[in-house]
Amino acid sequence: MNMDDLKYNTQERPLLLPEYGRSVQNMVDYAVSIPDRAERQRCANTIVDIMGNMFPHLRDIPDFNHKLWDHLAIMADFKLDIDYPCDIVRKDTLCTRPDNISYPKGAIRYRHYGRGVQELVAKAVDYPEGEERQRLVLLIANHMKKCFLAWNKDVVDDQKIFDDLREYSNGAIDLDAEEVHLWDQKMFGQQRKGKQGKRRQKNG
Repeated sequence: MNMDDLKYNTQERPLLLPEYGRSVQNMVDYAVSIPDRAERQRCANTIVDIMGNMFPHLRDIPDFNHKLWDHLAIMADFKLDIDYPCDIVRKDTLCTRPDNISYPKGAIRYRHYGRGVQELVAKAVDYPEGEERQRLVLLIANHMKKCFLAWNKDVVDDQKIFDDLREYSNGAIDLDAEEVHLWDQKMFGQQRKGKQGKRRQKNG
C-alpha cells in the first residue's frame, strides 16, 4: 500500500452532519455528480434507506423519514437535483438566528432577594384582603428569609425581613414581629440537608 494515498480526516472537508460519517457523505457527493436524473434518484433513495438503517431505534419518531430527506439535502448542500417525496427544509431558513430576548429592565432593590420577590410583593399588594392574602404574604416573607440566609449564612432577625417587606410594598404590607413568626432558620438548614441526602441516595 502506498502511504501517500492515505488521507486523514483532518485533510478532508468538514462533515456537514458528522453523525452519518464520511462514507455516507461520500455517497451523497457521488449522487450529486451523477448526470442521469433517474439514476440520481435511485441513488438518493438508496442513500436514505442506508441512513435510516443507521438509526433503527428512531423509526417510530414522527416525521423520521422527512428528517432523513432534509438531512440528505443538507449534506448535498442543496445541490442534489431529484424529486423529493416531501417538502424539504430551505437553505435560507436553515441557519436563521432567533430573535434577541429583551433583558429585564429596572434595578433590583436587593439582589439577594432577586427580581421574583419584587414581583410577588407587587402581586400581594394588589391581592384582595382576606385569609388567602395573609397566607401569600407569609409565604413571601418566609421565602425572603430563605433567600437572605442563602446569601448570609449567619443569622437574620424576622424584623429585618418585615422591614424589607414593608419597604418593597411601600408600606402596604406591615407585619408585626409580636404577632407573626417566620420559620426558624434551622428548618432551612434541614431542608438543604434533606435535599443533599436525596442526591447522595440517587447518586449512590
